[in-house]
Amino acid sequence: MSNLSFISPSPNSPWGTYLAQVDRVIPYLGPLARWAETLRRPKRALIVDIPIEMDDGSIAHFEGFRVQHNLSRGPGKGGVRYHPDVTLEEVMALSAWMTIKNAAVGLPYGGAKGGIRVDPKTLSLKELEKITRRYTSEIGIIIGPEKDIPAPDVNTNAQIMAWMMDTYSMNVGGTATGVVTGKPIELGGSLGRVKATGRGVYIAGREIARKLGMKIDGARVAVQGFGNVGSIAAELFAASGAKIVAVQDHTGTLYNEAGLDVAALQQTSAREGGIIGYKGGQKIDNENFWDVETDFLIPAALEGQISKARSERIKTKVILEGANGPTVPDADNVFAERGITVVPDVLANAGGVTVSYFEWVQDFSSFFWTEEEINVRLDKIMTNAFNQVWSTSEKHKITLRTAAYVVACERVLKARSERGLYP
Repeated sequence: MSNLSFISPSPNSPWGTYLAQVDRVIPYLGPLARWAETLRRPKRALIVDIPIEMDDGSIAHFEGFRVQHNLSRGPGKGGVRYHPDVTLEEVMALSAWMTIKNAAVGLPYGGAKGGIRVDPKTLSLKELEKITRRYTSEIGIIIGPEKDIPAPDVNTNAQIMAWMMDTYSMNVGGTATGVVTGKPIELGGSLGRVKATGRGVYIAGREIARKLGMKIDGARVAVQGFGNVGSIAAELFAASGAKIVAVQDHTGTLYNEAGLDVAALQQTSAREGGIIGYKGGQKIDNENFWDVETDFLIPAALEGQISKARSERIKTKVILEGANGPTVPDADNVFAERGITVVPDVLANAGGVTVSYFEWVQDFSSFFWTEEEINVRLDKIMTNAFNQVWSTSEKHKITLRTAAYVVACERVLKARSERGLYP
């Protein structure tokens, strides 16, 4: 199952979007282009059956996936999501984006991703633990601290990572804290991990603002998705003087011309499971979110949210992709024509995997850093990565997304070329 050629993706499917992004990079790869097919073929894909006994005594079966897209630069790295719409094609695309993201930021990892097709809200805590432990046992044949390191993603968290770490450890006969990242602090987790992805989005916003001569103080910001990424990005932008004028999550959309109170929104979301109960904003139709005039738009929900039709309506200067793959290729073309700058997901949301890397390093050494040290190191890596992508964009007169892919694909394919083919 090395090339997964049985999948014929539609153009705006996650895998189709990724393949279109790769196609745009080929002209800039020079002699490395001979290896480009490597990027279009996941190295390994595992589909597993997850049978568990439910609380009512019945037996239920769930489908799980783990895809390792490329391991040329190091072990696989990427999250695990629990969602009713998880498919093999989606996980393939997410694993490929992890390959690009890790290489673009310069982390010594390949790309991987996992998922279970399930709505975790329908499970009890005991059922959630059972499904997590069985899934971990099933994918245990391909994961490990030096092979493939899972992490939290959509609908997964530190507790789920603790169960995964414990299950893997029991199966190998020794505590292996480095098999996953995003763990509780008590089990080898890293300070700063919870806010890392949102902080990375803010750093990317700060750096692009410097390049474009924009000010964050007083800027208008809209955020789609108010989970761990969107809420922290909103918090940091607000702390720098920006006005968060619109926020959307799965419960609805809120607008306030004078700016929404981010701290109050976070409290409402934590208490009620969504933002819509917050009283300090006007409820507007979800589709009207895309018509709000802003300086920064942060899509931090799921992939494929910015269609070509929406891209023609959006009124903003900069898009910071907090989610993975929120913009379809046709929309990218529209933004380029309209002069709207897109800081791509593989750069903007790389803060999470960067601090996951810090956690992995700390687990190996059993020596842990302060949160201040974490944030300083994160800022340095993200800023350096941004500047390299920016200079590549300027050199070739290409978008930041294509530039990020040029930087990343060169690194991946150089590693592939230098390693050669075995046997």
